[in-house]
Amino acid sequence: MKSTVIRFGALGFVLGLLLFLSGLYFGQGMDYSMGEVIGYATMIVSLIFVYFGIKHFRDRENGGQLSFGKGLTVGLLISLFTAAGVAIADYIYTTLINPDFFESYKAVMIAQGHTGELPDYGSASVAALMFLMVLIIGLIISLISALMLQRKN
Repeated sequence: MKSTVIRFGALGFVLGLLLFLSGLYFGQGMDYSMGEVIGYATMIVSLIFVYFGIKHFRDRENGGQLSFGKGLTVGLLISLFTAAGVAIADYIYTTLINPDFFESYKAVMIAQGHTGELPDYGSASVAALMFLMVLIIGLIISLISALMLQRKN
């Protein structure tokens, strides 16, 4: 199980890091709602390795058998790697590539008529939030994949 998690987790980490970072970088100046859609799509695409990792574990390392619990564990562990990649990409973007991101986001929110108090965002707290969001989406994908791929004697 360890080799599958590391292999597919590393692939998810790299894909999450590269896709999310490139989406943020090339999406500069794009409407924030469209950027949000691209961000979620990137997260889901990066988590594709959850399914393939669970399938690989079942077929190549576990003799064609897979319990729901084992599948869910493999999927969640792979999701941790992917979530770390996306969080690091977000942190790099908001600290190095576009350090004024939060200020411009606040300005757009005010221009759109947002009247509530806008919190002061920090790069680390937003990166942690991204980590949790990817992990939650990864949990959902892991649940579905484990249900689809489980095989018992």
